[in-house]
This record gives sequence, structure tokens and C-alpha cells, in this order.
Amino acid sequence: MVAHSPITVALAGNPNAGKTSLFNGLTGGRQRVGNWPGVTVERKEGTYRYGAETFNVVDLPGTYSLGAYSLDEVIARDFLLAEEAEVVVNVVDASNLERNLYLTTQLLEIGAPLVVALNMFDRAQRTYDVDPAKLSELLGVPVVPTVGTSGWGLENLRAAIAAVARDPRRARPLELRYGSEIEPHLAELAGDLANLRGFAPALRPRWTALKLLEGDDNVQVAVREIPGGGALVEEAMAVSDHLGRVIGEEAEVAVADYRYGFIRGLLRDVLRLRGPSPVRLTASDRIDRVVTHRLLGIPLFLAVAYGLFELTFTVAEPIVGFFEAGLQALGSRVAAGVEPLSPLLASFLVDGVLGGVGSVAVFVPNIFLLFLVLAFLEDSGYMARVAYVMDEFMHRLSLHGRSFIPLILGFGCNVPAIMATRTLDSRRERMITLLVIPWMSCSARLPIYVLFGAAFFPGRRGLVVWSLYLLGIVLAVGAAKVFSRVLFPGESAHFVMELPPYRLPTLRGAFLHAGERSWEFLKRAGGIILAASVLLWGLANLPPGVAYAGRDSFLGTAGAALAPLFAPAGFADWRPAVALLAGIGAKEAVVSTLGVLYGVGGEGLASALRTTFSPLAAYAYMVMTLLYIPCVATIAVIRRETGSWRWTLFAVAYTLIVGWAAAVLVYQGGRLLGWG
Repeated sequence: MVAHSPITVALAGNPNAGKTSLFNGLTGGRQRVGNWPGVTVERKEGTYRYGAETFNVVDLPGTYSLGAYSLDEVIARDFLLAEEAEVVVNVVDASNLERNLYLTTQLLEIGAPLVVALNMFDRAQRTYDVDPAKLSELLGVPVVPTVGTSGWGLENLRAAIAAVARDPRRARPLELRYGSEIEPHLAELAGDLANLRGFAPALRPRWTALKLLEGDDNVQVAVREIPGGGALVEEAMAVSDHLGRVIGEEAEVAVADYRYGFIRGLLRDVLRLRGPSPVRLTASDRIDRVVTHRLLGIPLFLAVAYGLFELTFTVAEPIVGFFEAGLQALGSRVAAGVEPLSPLLASFLVDGVLGGVGSVAVFVPNIFLLFLVLAFLEDSGYMARVAYVMDEFMHRLSLHGRSFIPLILGFGCNVPAIMATRTLDSRRERMITLLVIPWMSCSARLPIYVLFGAAFFPGRRGLVVWSLYLLGIVLAVGAAKVFSRVLFPGESAHFVMELPPYRLPTLRGAFLHAGERSWEFLKRAGGIILAASVLLWGLANLPPGVAYAGRDSFLGTAGAALAPLFAPAGFADWRPAVALLAGIGAKEAVVSTLGVLYGVGGEGLASALRTTFSPLAAYAYMVMTLLYIPCVATIAVIRRETGSWRWTLFAVAYTLIVGWAAAVLVYQGGRLLGWG
């Protein structure tokens, strides 16, 4: 007979979770007691046989987390990180799940080969019904109810341990999301750690980066011993200080809040209280009863979104007017000073540069305010509730509520939103979600809406913009339903919806967040728009001798060829057609192109558009800019994330077809109803 090496099983759990009773039940009298090497902390080991295998059980010291606040915690963590155990049994007090599952989340984060023993199950059943099968499905690991004092469930626990031990694949680490402030820094630090020569893979770059942000002394010491690690520790400390100023609390506290948010979302799916709650409701619970209500949640979100756009326009209007006046004054002075010397140079500076870049720059106040309010909603914890409320609705589309998070991110920029689909474990949900994200109105489209809203709907701008954002969401979820049935049939995967605690965002953090996003928008848009404006100005002046932006210019010729395609949508003039073409490079370029072609900006551009568009045609044009081909950057990231030109070209083709059809439907339908 071939002798098999004993399989090492580690018991990990909170103090008083019943580890000792399970240890005794598993091992019986086959136990030995000693000390851990170099310390006086007691080490208990025992063995048992199951089938043909021998299992060596190590009872780790009780610990509430994988921190480093006590010698017991250090011993338990070092043993688990060294991967000395083929199986880790996380003993959880089923009657106190919220506190006990904190350690569970950390064990999942390090990718431990886990079995969860839902101990004291009989005591838990007196207060609430627990669904172990649902909990197992959501955590992705076996969950076995046990009662250690009576031995109930031990046979099932032995079977689960043996099944995990036989599986040669190591558990996939759970990646909790730590919010828009922490995640970018966490990803960057993890990447830098992974590139360090001498970094031990067992430490896991993401987990180590997280511990550095939390200020874990032991991890800092370990990283400093790696060549080049000292600089990363200093960088992590600086980032942690920055996060403390932005978030308003230490990074370690914020990380713990997100973990407990994951746990709260988990418990909502697996617990059902028996009778009235014995626990007094907190303020957060009372707010959630309204915000996450099945009937009130979605209408409340729509009302919040409508208020967001009304606030954005109302507050920003005088600032935009000030910017426009300054831009016009600057244009007049440049023209007066340069035109006598060179009319061509004056045209380049006024029509090309100021008319292009300036026509978008004046809308930065609107974009800043939009980002500012969104930062408040995100940091307060409300946006996580929106995803939770949408969960049931998204399931009807064969998706999960977590798919709504990348869709919401698309309101800022489609590129990081598509990249955020990596957090979805199912390929079908990832593909469906990234294919419909281009219909989320990114910040680059906002200048188009602001311009046309001010020109044609001055008293209803907020309502018009709200309707466009809503139209994008409705069409996206409709397309998702079609794709889930036709292109990617199957059932949706299950995820845990995180519910972080409510907190009052800090003004400093919100303004920093909004300022950084606005500056990134301005930098990205500025370079693209300047290049596009110069190119368009040149094409508008060629061939030599033609009138600037005239029908006989290169731009006029190209626009005239495209214009008949858009005539059924109400905008037969060649200039809007050229602007749509420029918008494929970047959606911001639509406004700058119109500014170049009409030769005016600000209110002058709004007046010029009123000679070309009717209000109905203007709305159809905004629908077209919402839905048609994504920008080049979005196309590139779709190609990278799908790894397929076929799917990329499909995204380009179907958005163009639907965008054109929707614009035609709006215009022709509106005419039939007598609206224009």
C-alpha cells in the first residue's frame, strides 16, 4: 500500500466561536499539546481518518482578523500565509454572523482553501433562519452547519474538508471593492509590489498593498526587506495620509467599513429574522428602509438624478455666463490685435483655437458640479444602495445588480466603466455589460446637452438632460435583455451587494475628488480638441481661396456627402454631420467642431444653431450623440477587454444603427404628433 502524507487542516476563527468543541469532535483523543516555535503560546494538534486519508488538524489561536495587534493574531496569520494548510476551516459563530464573517472575508481575500463551519447553528435558529446553501453560493466555498457541543454536522464537515483537499485548484481570492478613492491607489501599489524582484507570491500583491495602506507594521517590515520595498512603504504611507485627508478618517477604518458593507449585503440575502427584530434599529437601518424599499427605491433614485441635473444647471449658469463673456472678450482682443497683421492667423486663433477649445472649456463649471454632487452621493454610501435596489430589476435581465455599478461609472467616463467589468466573475455578464456601457451618458456628452439645452429648451434644460440619461439607461438594459437571450443565453451569476455604512462626506474630500476628475477631463479633452480644432480649421480653409467653412471647402464637401443620411432625423445641414464625424474621436469634439464651423462660440453658437435646427431636430441630434458610435478610446478598451475585433466591430455597428434609427424615430414621430 502507498502511504499518503497527512493532509493539514487549520481551524481558524474568533475566540468563543466553538473551535475547541469542533477540534475535540474531529480528533477525539488523538491530540497533542505543545508550544508554537519560539513563543509560549499553546499549540494544539490532533489527527483523524476519513476514508483512506489521514488529516492533521491544527487549532490556530483565536483571532478576530488577520491583523497584527497581538501575538496570537501574528501566529495565526503567518501560518495561513505560509500556506502550510491544505484546508482552512473557518469556524463561525452562526448566532453572531456580522462580527464573525469579518475574518471570513479576509481569509477569502488571501485565497485560503476554505470551508466555513457554521457553528452553534442551533442557537442561531432561535433568532433567525440562516440559508447555508445561499451563503455557500455567494461566498464560493462550502458552508456546513454544525453544533460542536453535540457533534451534529461533523460528518458533513469531514466530507467537505476531504472534497476541498482533493481539489488541486487553489481557491480564487475574493476581490472586495474599496470605493473610488481607495481602489486606484490600491491597484497601483499592488502592481508595483508584483514587479518587485524578490516579492513572495504567497503574500499576494493586492492583499499586501491593502495591509500597507492600513499601516500594518509587520507587513511594512517584511516589504522593507525586499530590494526597492522601502520606497513603496513610504509611498503607501503618503497615500494613506492623503486618503485620511480626503475621506475624513484613517484608511484602516475606511477599509473595515467596506468589509462590513460586504458582510451586511451578504446577510441581507441569507438571513430572515423570526418575528420582530430583537436589535434596536440604527439610523442607517431606518434610512435603508426607505432608500432600499422595493417600491420607493427606484423612483427615489430617479428623483435624485433629476435634482442632480437641475442643480448642475442652476448653480453653474452664472459661472458659465462669466466664462462665455471672458472668452468673447478675449476673442475680440485677439482679432483686433492680430487681424491687421495676418487675417489667416487671426482666423486660426479665434475660429480654430478659441472657437474649438473655448467652446468646451466654458462648460467645465457644469462638469465640476456634476462630479461634486456624484462624489457626495458615492462617499455617503447612497450609490451602493442604488445598485442594491437595482439588483432585482437587473436579475430580470439575466444580470446581477453589481452590473449596475459599471453602468453608473459610465456617467463619468465609459473607459474606466468598461474596465470595471473585470469585477464580474461571469464572462457572459461581463460581455453583456461592457457592450451596453457606451449608452451611458459620459461627462464628454454633457457639453452637447448643455449647449443644445440652453439654445432650445432654456426653461426645461434639467428635464431634457434627465430624459437623455434615462433614455440611455432604458435602452442599455433593453439591449442587455436581448443580448442575454440571443447572444449569451444562461442564468446570471450570484454576487454579494456591498452596503457600506452611511457617512457624511467631507467637503475637502468631495472638492478634491471633483477637482481631480474635472482636471482629468480638461487635460484629456483639451489635447484632443486642440488637435481636432486645428485639423478642422485647416480643412475648412482648403482648398486655397474658398470661403472659411464654406460649402466648397474640404469640410463642406465631406459634410454634403453625409448630410442626406441625417436628413430624416431633421438635421440636413452639412455642419452637424461633420461634428458627428469628429465626435467619434472624442464626444467633446462635437461642440468644438460646431464652434469652428459656425465661427462663433458661447451664446453666439447657440444663436447660430437656432438657424439650422428646430427644437425637435435639436432633441433628435442629442439622441444621436447619446447613442451612436463610441469614441475611439472606448472602442480601443472594448477591443482590449474582449480580445476580439469581431465584438468590437459589433459594438460600433449596432450603436450606429440604433443611434440613427432612434434619432429618425424621435424626429419623424414628433412631427406626426405635431411637435415640430
